[in-house]
Amino acid sequence: MVQLVGSLRRELADSLATCKVLVVGAGGIGCELLKNLVLTGFKNIEVIDLDTIDVSNLNRQFLFQKKHVGKSKAQVAKESALQFCPSANIVAYHDSVMNADYNVEFFRKFVLVMNALDNRAARNHVNRMCLAADIPLIESGTAGYLGQVTVIKKGMTECYECQPKPTQKTFPGCTIRNTPSEPIHCIVWAKYLFNQLFGEEDADQEVSPDTADPEAAWKPEETAARATASEKDGDIKRVSTKEWARSTGYDPVKLFNKLFKDDIMYLLTMDKLWKKRKAPTPLDWQQLENRACPQEETPGSGLKDQQVLGVWGNCQLFKHSVETLRSQLKEKEAGAELVWDKDDPPAMDFVTSAANLRMHIFSMNMKSRFDVKSMAGNIIPAIATTNAIIAGLIVLEALKVLSGEMESCRTIFLNKCPNLRKKLLVPCILDPPCANCYVCASKPEVTVKLNVHKTTVLSLQDRILKERFGMVAPDVQIEDGKGTILISSEEGETETNNSKFLADFGIRNGSRLQVDDFLQDYTLLVNVLHTEELERDVEFEVVGEAPDKAPPPQSSQKEDNNITNGNKDSAQPSTSSKAPAEDDDDLMIVDSDEEEAMSSSSATTASGTKRKRPDAETGEMSTKRLRTEQKSAAADNDDDNDDDNDDDNDDDIITLD
Repeated sequence: MVQLVGSLRRELADSLATCKVLVVGAGGIGCELLKNLVLTGFKNIEVIDLDTIDVSNLNRQFLFQKKHVGKSKAQVAKESALQFCPSANIVAYHDSVMNADYNVEFFRKFVLVMNALDNRAARNHVNRMCLAADIPLIESGTAGYLGQVTVIKKGMTECYECQPKPTQKTFPGCTIRNTPSEPIHCIVWAKYLFNQLFGEEDADQEVSPDTADPEAAWKPEETAARATASEKDGDIKRVSTKEWARSTGYDPVKLFNKLFKDDIMYLLTMDKLWKKRKAPTPLDWQQLENRACPQEETPGSGLKDQQVLGVWGNCQLFKHSVETLRSQLKEKEAGAELVWDKDDPPAMDFVTSAANLRMHIFSMNMKSRFDVKSMAGNIIPAIATTNAIIAGLIVLEALKVLSGEMESCRTIFLNKCPNLRKKLLVPCILDPPCANCYVCASKPEVTVKLNVHKTTVLSLQDRILKERFGMVAPDVQIEDGKGTILISSEEGETETNNSKFLADFGIRNGSRLQVDDFLQDYTLLVNVLHTEELERDVEFEVVGEAPDKAPPPQSSQKEDNNITNGNKDSAQPSTSSKAPAEDDDDLMIVDSDEEEAMSSSSATTASGTKRKRPDAETGEMSTKRLRTEQKSAAADNDDDNDDDNDDDNDDDIITLD
């Protein structure tokens, strides 16, 4: 007769009491997960989180109280969880999981790792560390009412990076500055404007009209008179935005007329921009004030943040926010700057009003403060119950792993609405490893298209290897028969190479680079495909993930690079050579910053057609949710998500990649 301890078999209960597990992230999912683990019977838990507790966390991260604001999430979560089970042994690390201290040997201490993260860089890193240590990983995340849990095991399932992720959506500078066509363009412009006026100036975030726009092709001599007239109207000289604003003492009316009248009139002189577009309509403060309707300022019904103000209402909000931000700036030391924060009311008021006024100028429907905040701060409304459901599913999958029942593990999707079989939870069979994955394949290889005469060594290191391929400390060797070291992770060894172009080292079309990240125990062979035909503002392109798309190798050293990522002593290969490759691009993944987009795009995403999967319970064919688009970079860049910050304040507002 089976002996039970609570609801668990005695053997499993004993296993829980002795095994050591790692929880990465102590935010929305992490708090629920820690509570579940100790109540289930796990006794040896280590938790790591770099973040501190913010007051905005308290409505859903229930291990924290107001008295904990400003303290380490990991430490407070440990203390609170111990109140459920004082006999548990919990170790807390207030640190980044990407720190070199948490190497492969650190991960090998655990029988299971559970992710509760909020950013792709940290997820990529933990995925690689678990592959290297050959430790099962349970990946998870939530986005509003949507959620997902999946199990990753080296050689048995897809790893986190087996399927290509959509790159962060960015917008050309000329679109932001000259021809916005969507509300997000105006919101990005308003965030740029905040930094140009009150924060740290960035040349890439200029808000003035872009005269270099190739589409404009205007003749300055023909429009100089109109441009000059425009400047005279506002008594404005064309200097940097911050310099001019300071000279006026941040006068909100003058600032308004420059941004929404003079700059727009200047745009109108670029005639070719408006041949196939509706031209913008300048706004004038005095005219708006003269015809302002008193009723427009009367609050409507509903929540204040969800009301859409009229033009004059946004004018008043703009004026008030500029005055408040000006006062905040004066209180700081000379040369100090403000930092945009979605939770700072004056900053949010400024971005809301400036974005809405620009939307009106370019004939778009204006948005509520709530909508603007959602897009500007990459916020999907955080639902505490979603976190709780996903945390519960993580524990259920963990019990399967610890019982040795990997074959019964599933990827589980939590939907906002029941599907055709009236299910909110849809389990799907785990996919096998992708043979062409550039992380877990036996011989990871990728082809990068770039211009060797324009790409610097520093750009290769930071933009391609670290940012695109998620490495932490890459070492690069050129396969030129000499073993030339291009990049070394050892400080001071190759810094002199940073400003040089790849061509300076003999790298050309067909060259091959062997890249090693010893922290991640990860090796990647990069094939260089030289081109001079990249699109404007595009530094490089990844030409598929498959080695068969690579150009022919130049050297005969390929035999020396048959290195399997992960544990080199492991008898198990990193992937199966028989893994199907035809489904590479249709893993159904939630990855969006707007809940509506997630729900609606499941039937229309252009990345591919839906793929039928056997339902784990009924054997019927179910459809996985299509991957939606990545958060826009314009919104994402200022979301305080550091690559080293594994667990930001919005860790329960995760893109499920």
